[in-house]
This record gives sequence, structure tokens and C-alpha cells, in this order.
Amino acid sequence: MEPVDSAALRAFAVLECVARAADPPTLGELTRTLALPKPTVFRILRMLVGAGLVEREMHRKRYVAGPRAAALALDVQMQSPRRGEHRAILARLVETIGETCNLTMLDANEVVYLERVETTANVRLHMKVGSRVPLHCTASGKLLLSSLPLEQVRRLLGPGPFARFTPRTIIDRERLERELHAIRANGVSTDDGEYLVDSVCLAVPVRDARRRVCAAVAVHGPAPRMTLRKGFGYVAAMRNAAAAIGEAWIRGDASTSPLPAGHAKQTREPNERRIIEA
Repeated sequence: MEPVDSAALRAFAVLECVARAADPPTLGELTRTLALPKPTVFRILRMLVGAGLVEREMHRKRYVAGPRAAALALDVQMQSPRRGEHRAILARLVETIGETCNLTMLDANEVVYLERVETTANVRLHMKVGSRVPLHCTASGKLLLSSLPLEQVRRLLGPGPFARFTPRTIIDRERLERELHAIRANGVSTDDGEYLVDSVCLAVPVRDARRRVCAAVAVHGPAPRMTLRKGFGYVAAMRNAAAAIGEAWIRGDASTSPLPAGHAKQTREPNERRIIEA
């Protein structure tokens, strides 16, 4: 009988290979990458699928991270010992630009706030760590969508029209896809009152060791204090912060790096959104 620890490590290697793949791999691709017998890989995949750690795309016969693995990845990030370092980086960014800054990540068809440092200004938008916001009408959401293949974007969002939150919300799929193309080209995403009226946001990507977009650094503030023109003046500092956070992830254990797109949802906590005035 093979040692339990050996079997466990092989199963973890399969899960890790699925999570790290640029495109969802097939059974044959996993077999070649892992240099394991095909029946062994198939047996491990069947076990992982049954446990909710991996899912099989029926139409393409490819494998993606499942809801249980995605929830674990998010838990790891929320409890990571590097959270203190991430918060310190965001705090320095807030000190530099004077507006609230966030570290966000894709989780299924929403954006989740991993870390957040608020401005000391009297008027600000308050959202706690763990809050979730839509993809199609937020700066972080559109940035993270722009890093995904178009087919995956369409699976996440559906055919549209999308939910309208303000008069400026983009609800047309073709118009949103044009904007995602532009974001992909310039590396900056914006939200000028698309999710919350009188709220202006910008986001830039955080990249992992393989240069994949794994998270976003975002700034937001209330209009008229915050404008897009002012926000673009913050982009250089935001990119420096995003690079520092990416380096912190790279220095850490690769097994705890955030999974790329396709995360499944955790239990939802209601968002807390309000304008705080002194």
C-alpha cells in the first residue's frame, strides 16, 4: 500500500497544476506536466471533483479550480501573515495620495476586499474588509475582468443587460467589452459614478511571479474632492504599491499565492456602505 503522505502530495500536485495553468488543462495535459500515469491522474481528479476542489468543464473536458479550493485560497489570503505587510504598503499609499486605498481580488462573479486603509478626510466611503462589489461597474472589477479571456468574462457575467446601479452603469455587453479592451491596453481601470453616485475610483493590477493579474490596488473617494483627472495623477504611486504587494506575494510560499480567475463564492456578508461625515 502506498504511503498516505505520498498520495496526499500527488493529489496536491494535481490541484496546484490545475490552479496555476494559464488555460484550464485537460487530463492529457496534466498527465504530461506531472509525469504521472494517466489512470493515476484520472483517479486523483475524480477524487478532487467529488470533494469540490476541482470542477470539470463538460463542453471542453478541461479542469478548473472548484468552489472549495477557491474558498480555501481566499481564506488563506484573508488570514495570511503577509496581511500586515499589505496593510503597511496601502497605508503608505494613503499617506502619499490622501484617499482611501484597497487591495481587491476576484471571487467568482464579484470583487472581494482583502485589505483596506481609509483616508483621514472627514467625508469618505466606508466598506469593511470582506465586502463584495460587482464586477461590471467597479474599477477593480473591470480591471480583473480585463485580464481574463473573453469567453470566461462572458461566462461570469452572462449575456446582459447587466444590473444598473446608477445612470452611469454600463449595462450593455458590447460596450463593456470595448472598455475592457482599453483597460487591457493601458493597465488602468476607472469607475466614475458607475456603482455609487458621486464616487470616483481607479484601479491598477497586482501581478504574481508569472506576471498574471492576481489582484488590484484601487483608490476611491467622493466627488467633487476626487476626480478622474486627480486620480490619474495617483497612478504612478498606485503602481509602485501594487508592485510592492506583488513582490510580497512572490517572496511568500507559492502554494499560498492567490488563485487566478474563477473563484467560487464564500458565505456572503452584507456590504456596509455609507458616507461618514464628521
